[in-house]
Amino acid sequence: MVEVDATHLDRIVAGFAAALRTAGLDVPVGSVVTFRQALGVVGLAAWHPVYWAGRATLVHRPEDTALFDDTFAAYWHDQLRPDVAMEMSEHELTMALDTGDDEAATPDDAEGTQEVDLVLRWSPTEVLRHKDFSLFTLEELVEAQTLMRQLKLATSVRPSRRQRRARHERGRLDIRHTVQRALRTEGEPLIRASTVQSEQPRRLILLIDVSGSMEPYARALLRFAHAAVVSRRRVEAFALGTRLTRITRELSSRDPDDAFAAATGAVEDWSGGTRLGPVLREFNDEWGVRGMARGAVVVVLSDGWDRGDPAVLAEQMQRLARVAHHVVWVNPLKATEGYEPLAAGMAAALPFVDRFIEGHNIASLEALVAAVAA
Repeated sequence: MVEVDATHLDRIVAGFAAALRTAGLDVPVGSVVTFRQALGVVGLAAWHPVYWAGRATLVHRPEDTALFDDTFAAYWHDQLRPDVAMEMSEHELTMALDTGDDEAATPDDAEGTQEVDLVLRWSPTEVLRHKDFSLFTLEELVEAQTLMRQLKLATSVRPSRRQRRARHERGRLDIRHTVQRALRTEGEPLIRASTVQSEQPRRLILLIDVSGSMEPYARALLRFAHAAVVSRRRVEAFALGTRLTRITRELSSRDPDDAFAAATGAVEDWSGGTRLGPVLREFNDEWGVRGMARGAVVVVLSDGWDRGDPAVLAEQMQRLARVAHHVVWVNPLKATEGYEPLAAGMAAALPFVDRFIEGHNIASLEALVAAVAA
């Protein structure tokens, strides 16, 4: 390939991304930036490292590989040296890359060499674990639902008012059962029965932002909420937008598609605006401070963009933090490189948050499960 300066290279990369989008591939801006950074490492001395740099950063689904190959061959043809052939199989490309040669082996050079069988394997589960929710197709959302249901969501425990029969440990004297046992031994209380305080898992409350800015992630997070509701007791789910909507009952259906349709149908302000401060005030007044959030683990799933007064949001977050056992804020934008919580709503809420984590893919939801159980 010819040597080009940084400005010209930027134009080439932008043009290649445009060509891929025209061909029908979904190419996020972040992937284009990563591809440009990769070219800064591998250089342009040989074309096959450029191919694999683009293949690794710009192709997110195996079925898009053929379309990428055709677009690559058409777009980068003018950048290739005349003595380099474009018609190379995937096997030859891989062998050339593994040997580190700048020139791909020609058929004459390959004569007499040992034939190697190359087996390529990929894991759809691992791809989905790290893929951004905003890039999911409908079919991938269905597959992700299965992975979400495998997450063992459990909160920490809290002391209960109920007493349970002690089997091995010593506790409070249980007079009733001690007398019952004494009747079996002619009135002699030979065996002392006791009770100890029982424990129960803390309630889990999911507050899901369904505003327009969260729409690419809300559909996946709503399916995560459904998996949580049907997998354990003491889980409550609410939708946050311009109003507060309780969707626990709608998500209680065992069928994920029916549950999703019922929940989205119940939310009248889906993909609308967001007023986090007033909506949290309604939650605190009607549900949270009255008892639902007391000693509970509260998870807010939102990007923090708020049209209301940040002071109202800060006040309501402070009220919530006073009664909740643990407040976790899940922000999908936190995974963005260079992200800082500069949005007024996010900055106002952070002082009252115990854990601030990502929520853009399944792997980040696994981190959320660990934070909830801590």
